[in-house]
Amino acid sequence: MEMDCRSPSLVSTVLPRWLAAWLLACAGGLCQAQQLTDVSTSGLEQQVRQLALDGFGPSGRADTRRIEVQVGQLDPRLRLAPCTQIQPYVPTGSVLWGRTRIGLRCVQGEKPWNVFLPITVKVMAPALVAASTLPAGHVLTEGDVTQAEVDLAENNSEALAETHLVVGRSLTRAVAPGQSLRQFHLKPRQWFAAGDVVKVVAIGPGYRVASQGEAQTPGWEGQTARIKMESGRTLTGMPVGDRLVELPL
Repeated sequence: MEMDCRSPSLVSTVLPRWLAAWLLACAGGLCQAQQLTDVSTSGLEQQVRQLALDGFGPSGRADTRRIEVQVGQLDPRLRLAPCTQIQPYVPTGSVLWGRTRIGLRCVQGEKPWNVFLPITVKVMAPALVAASTLPAGHVLTEGDVTQAEVDLAENNSEALAETHLVVGRSLTRAVAPGQSLRQFHLKPRQWFAAGDVVKVVAIGPGYRVASQGEAQTPGWEGQTARIKMESGRTLTGMPVGDRLVELPL
């Protein structure tokens, strides 16, 4: 997306107000990092919110999530050469989730430059939190958890939202009152032991084929296991239930 910074009408309709004002100042030779500090972020929040929601896919739960954006600051000592065309972009490999950044680069000016503006994207949604202090090793009951709004993007581990996913599970570490329950808080379940006969379900586009095999390794939740099939071939699949392995094809 390229734009002529000398055109106020174009800049104001395409970009957030805070960025539009900065680009116009930049075209006049006043590009200073501190101009990004005390400006409105409402336009940016709307853009990032939509991008984040798009990343949730077609799930009907997307509209239950509230997106918040916090804009950071560039180094106030940074001075940039005058530029008539500035291009904002999402850097390769960056995801608009949690602590991230957007890029700003000069594509037409006295001297090319490229800077990154830190932002934090919070994705607020209902999920389970601890109702009281829960020690490591504690086996969870329904009374141990309650629903509250949490930041899904606060941690890379999945936030747990349904009570049946945690009841009867043991904690790997202590959890404070009001703290979001994450997948890493729960001790992995062992679905089967080495030597057990297990059901193997091969899953492909439009079909599911079930067969049996013998586990060569224990079946721990979240870890692959090796299964020896009746044909003698050894395959690697993902334990997903009691003596059940899925094998995506």
